[in-house]
Amino acid sequence: MKYNILAILSVLLFASCAKLLEEKPQSIAAEQFYNNAAEVQAGLNAIYTPIRAGGSLGALYQVQQEIYTEYMYGRGSHAPLNDYVGLDNNNITRTNDMWATFYEAIRNANIVIQRTPAGKNLSDADKSKFLAEARFMRALMYFYLVRNWAGVPIRTETNMDSLNVPRGSKAAVYQLITDDLLFAEANLPDAGRLVGAPSKWAAGTVLADVYMNLGDYQKARDKALAVISSNKFSLVNVTVAADFDKLFGPDIITTPEEIFYMKFSRQPNGQGFQYPMYAHYPGAGYYPPGGYYTLYSDAVNNTFVRDWDKKDLRYEFNWYVQTFGLGPSTILNKKFSDKTTTTAAGNDYPMYRYADLLLFYAECDSRVNNGPTADALEKLNMVHRRAYGKNPQVADATVDFKLADYGSLQAFTDQVVKERAYEDCSEGKHWLDLKRLGIVKEVIKAVKGITVADKHLLWPIPTTEYNYNKAIDPIKDQNPGY
Repeated sequence: MKYNILAILSVLLFASCAKLLEEKPQSIAAEQFYNNAAEVQAGLNAIYTPIRAGGSLGALYQVQQEIYTEYMYGRGSHAPLNDYVGLDNNNITRTNDMWATFYEAIRNANIVIQRTPAGKNLSDADKSKFLAEARFMRALMYFYLVRNWAGVPIRTETNMDSLNVPRGSKAAVYQLITDDLLFAEANLPDAGRLVGAPSKWAAGTVLADVYMNLGDYQKARDKALAVISSNKFSLVNVTVAADFDKLFGPDIITTPEEIFYMKFSRQPNGQGFQYPMYAHYPGAGYYPPGGYYTLYSDAVNNTFVRDWDKKDLRYEFNWYVQTFGLGPSTILNKKFSDKTTTTAAGNDYPMYRYADLLLFYAECDSRVNNGPTADALEKLNMVHRRAYGKNPQVADATVDFKLADYGSLQAFTDQVVKERAYEDCSEGKHWLDLKRLGIVKEVIKAVKGITVADKHLLWPIPTTEYNYNKAIDPIKDQNPGY
């Protein structure tokens, strides 16, 4: 079934990919293309292609983000990240490639946004929903850019032919993001046009995340609550650790928890999730094609992992012991495993799922009320109960947190952030939480005993950008320390 979904996507891409090889892809046969629904959908599918690559959201983005966290370490050419002094040349090359894929996706979205309104055989309703998907994806790409690089050049359908575009401010980038997402929320359908495409609820969820990053907790709370109240989503029940494969396993097509996922499949060729290749050890059985074991942790010497309650089923599901010269307590992460593949992993990348949304709401509702509320506590407990194999919907005194245990907003927020770290381990999300909350330095110091350099908080603007974009000054516009 997952093969069928991606095969359809690949067929739809074929017509547009050939044209994307033209010297000026911004001018894709305007008089012949984007005139009917099939053509526009091929253009929409092209937005996803560059970011699904292994050098982007297909693997190396998550690797980079996970190694930064307090619970993970990097190995090999990723080992310099353990020092928190900024990026060395190898890792600068990697983040440069990510920048390129994000902007390629933005370029492809801009083409759809520019050409679709003139489509000759498109209804107004189709135009609105196609434009909404393109603007959703453009907003999402800029959201990745602004959190990792701060202000960046703002390229839209109105200036995409211009090579020289100045670096926009963070505020300007966030304004574009919110404008695009609000349009997407208003015009996307209840369900995406296919599995893996965004819905109006996905737009609302990303808006909640964006507003959290802007410190507007009232708007973030309201957006999260609207999605929760839609009753479109629910947590996947588990009773034993292995049941989490019902959520993350390679054969899963979709679940009630899926809000917006990057979809992958073992077949056709080139459609697999490459992250497991970096996570696993060859011969360990979790990824038969092999593995680089690029990122790892330590069950004894890392206090975050050591103190993780071993009754929490997420611990057993996430970690396995694997020694390779770093000591007997070395562990690798197995959240994304495909034990039967001979090609590539079939796991999907959960960019936003219902557990994320519940924890967004728990944090924001408590902030709006200047302290934990019963409703915020319940959303936190739903995720926590599931982690212990309990029914998320039924109160359970054996595992539930209690309001009396949290006498301040800070104490409750700290618990939510910790729960989200457990929940999203190996998903490339926790480091961005630490940055958003301004607690990177204290957390890394407390767990790893390392002082994080200021330059490590942002990635450098690529040399390829300021070499060709003369509106970018390589000194004045570069991020601090590079």
